[in-house]
Amino acid sequence: MKGSTFKRCGCRDSVTGRRLGRSCPQLRRPGGAWSRTHGHWHWQIEVPARADGTRRPLRHGPYATQADADAVLDRIRAVLAVPDPTDPHTTVKTGDLIEAAVKTGAPVPTSDQVRRALHLDITPTELPTMEAYLTDWLAGRKNIKTGTLRSYEGHIRLYLIPHLGHLRIDRLRPGHIDAMYNAITERNTTIATLRASRDPAKRDEVKNQRIVGLRTLHVIHATLRKALNDAMGRHRYIDTNPALMIELPTARPPKPTIWTDQRVKTWRDTGKVPSPVMIWTPEHTGQFLDHIHDAGDRLYALYHLITFTGLRRGEACGLHWDDLDLDAHTLTVRWQLVQHGWATAIDTPKTTGSEGAVALDTETVAVLRAHRTRQHRERLAAGAAWTTTGLVFTTPTGGRLHPADVTDHFHHLATQAGLPPIRLHDLRHGAATMGLAAGVQMKVISNRLRHSSPHFTAKFYGDVLPELSHAAAEATAAVVPRRRGNGAQTA
Repeated sequence: MKGSTFKRCGCRDSVTGRRLGRSCPQLRRPGGAWSRTHGHWHWQIEVPARADGTRRPLRHGPYATQADADAVLDRIRAVLAVPDPTDPHTTVKTGDLIEAAVKTGAPVPTSDQVRRALHLDITPTELPTMEAYLTDWLAGRKNIKTGTLRSYEGHIRLYLIPHLGHLRIDRLRPGHIDAMYNAITERNTTIATLRASRDPAKRDEVKNQRIVGLRTLHVIHATLRKALNDAMGRHRYIDTNPALMIELPTARPPKPTIWTDQRVKTWRDTGKVPSPVMIWTPEHTGQFLDHIHDAGDRLYALYHLITFTGLRRGEACGLHWDDLDLDAHTLTVRWQLVQHGWATAIDTPKTTGSEGAVALDTETVAVLRAHRTRQHRERLAAGAAWTTTGLVFTTPTGGRLHPADVTDHFHHLATQAGLPPIRLHDLRHGAATMGLAAGVQMKVISNRLRHSSPHFTAKFYGDVLPELSHAAAEATAAVVPRRRGNGAQTA
C-alpha cells in the first residue's frame, strides 16, 4: 500500500478517439523526464479492503504539481499507519474514512481525526455540533451545585449556542470565540446607546436587556473552557482547547472604598457613589447598630453577627442553633441558605474552604443569647403555626427568611439611620477593615473570613490600608502629650 504518483492528460487517439491517458507521448520529454507543461498529476494507492472483502484501489487528481499529489499521498500513508493491522474492524473503518473523503471531494482526514474516529467509533462527519455537545454536556453535569448549574445553563442558552452552536465541535476555532465576544461587546454599546436615547420607543427596545460586564464575560469564558476541556479529555472529540488561546481583558475587582467625611458630603451633594464596594467607618457601623437596637428590630442579632464575624448573607440565614456553641464562644459554618431564582434551599457551602469555625466575641454571644430568648417568645406566640427548622434567624412563625427580604430590610434600616449606602455584603468587608484597623494580622483575618489565602485578603484590601495607616498615624501621635496643641515650632 505504498502508492505512487503519475501524470496523465486529456489527449485522444486520432483514429479511435480514446483518451491516451498515461500513454500520451507528450507527457515525457526526450530522455524520459516528465514534461513540465503537458498533463496533470494524479496519485494512486490501494487501501484496506471493504468489509465484504472487495478491494479498494483509489486514484485521484488532477494536481498542479507532483509535490501536491505526493502531499495527499503522504497524508493517506500516515492515516493507514494509525489502525492496528491485526484488527480487521479498525483497518476496514480507516479504509472507509479515506474512501468516503476521496469520493466526496472532502479533505483526507488527518491521523488525529482517524484516531479519534476509531476511539469513538464514529466518523468525523458524525461529530456533534456545539449546540448538541453543550446540551448533552450540561445534562451530564450531576455533581455540581444547583447555582453553578443554573449559571452554566444561562451562559449556554444566552451566548454560547446563539454564537457558536452551528459549528461542528472539531471546527471551532479561536477566531469564532473572539467573534462571539466582539458581538457581545457591540451589543453592549447598542444597549447603552438606546438607553441614553431621548426616544421612549428606543429605550423600550432594550428595557429588559442587560449589559454583559467584563467579569460576566470571564465567567462565560470559564464555562466554555470547562466544556471544551471535557470534550478534549473525557470524550476526545478534540485534541486542543481553542478557548485556552483567547485572552480577555483583565477583570479587575471593584476597589473597596471607605466612606470618609468628604466622600459622604460629595454623595449628599451629587448622589454619586464612589465605588460599587463601599465600607462604613467604625462610627457609621456603630450608628447603624445603635439605630436598629434602639428600634427593637427583630433581625438586629443577624446584622450584628454579620458585622462582627463577616459571615456571608447565605451563611447567616442558614445558621442552625446546632452550629453554635455559645459557652465556647464558637460558631461553625456548615450550611448556607441559597437562592435559585426566587426559590430558596438549604445547602452546604460552595467550597470546603468556606466551612470552618469562627470565634465569637463576648458581646456577640450576649446578643445571640438574647435573640434565642426572643425566638422562644415568638414560638410560644405562634403556637401550632410555628415551623420547626432549627434555624437561628427565622420569620415570626419559624420559617426560613428569604435572602432578598433580608437585603431589602437592611437597605431600609440604613436609610432610616441616615447613613450613606453600602451593600449588605459590604458589612463583611467592614469586618475585615475593622480588624485591620485594630491591628489584627492579615493571616488571622483571612482565616476568619475563610478566604482561599492571605494573599487574596491582602490584595483585595490593600487599597484600604493607606487610609487605615493615616488613621493609625494620627492615633499614635495623639498618645504623646505636647505643650502646644499641634506640636509646631514657633519662628
